[in-house]
Amino acid sequence: MKLISWNVNGIRAVYKKGFPEWFAKESPDILCLQEIKASLDQFPAELSEKSNYEISCSSADKKGYSGVATFSREKILDTKKFEKELYDSEGRVLIHEFQDFYLVNAYFPNGSRDHSRVPFKMKFCDEILVKINHLQKKKPVIITGDFNTAHSEIDLANPKSNQKTTGFLPIERARLDKFIAQGWIDIYRQLHPQTTGAYTWWSNRPTVRERNIGWRIDYFFISPALLKRVKKAEILPEVRGSDHCPILLELK
Repeated sequence: MKLISWNVNGIRAVYKKGFPEWFAKESPDILCLQEIKASLDQFPAELSEKSNYEISCSSADKKGYSGVATFSREKILDTKKFEKELYDSEGRVLIHEFQDFYLVNAYFPNGSRDHSRVPFKMKFCDEILVKINHLQKKKPVIITGDFNTAHSEIDLANPKSNQKTTGFLPIERARLDKFIAQGWIDIYRQLHPQTTGAYTWWSNRPTVRERNIGWRIDYFFISPALLKRVKKAEILPEVRGSDHCPILLELK
């Protein structure tokens, strides 16, 4: 089973940059998208009418902002949003129940350049951790998406100069420590503990991506019970169309 997660920075924008061809070529069993910036009725018809995929969507109330969507060929038993207006009004979360696991497609808030949204982001981190811990009592969980935080110094090109930048603040990094302390596995880092230069987001400033001055802020975290089923976890930096690249998880 192939799962891919990607912050597309606007589904209508990425659609014009080779997304349909990429989607057809990769042919994932489940595709989780973040920052779709559209409601389902605004999706290009070629995507919204994909007959072999079930499509779920949680859009923000504010037009052209945030939002998550999931395309699944696997049978979904149930789909819920976060069920809290604070987050659902921003299209932050979709929770899918499959036969063997839950899948949470999440777009964590950005702390904002002036740090004004860091408290909101911390509240979201705390509450989604409670949510996935609760789900895990029923069956294993995969949570994926743009966490908007680089966990360790190995996860960004310039850790020293970003100590006071949102996305690498000690308070944000400590939230990911908390996920790991409670047993959640950052599966990419588990399988590639020493790999440097492995990033999923780059600033749009000229030559930044070419020089690989990036951050790893997109993740698959999994329940320990799923570890034995993991075949591979990869980052796909060669895929263009967004300021993020897709990440991949294959299960046996």
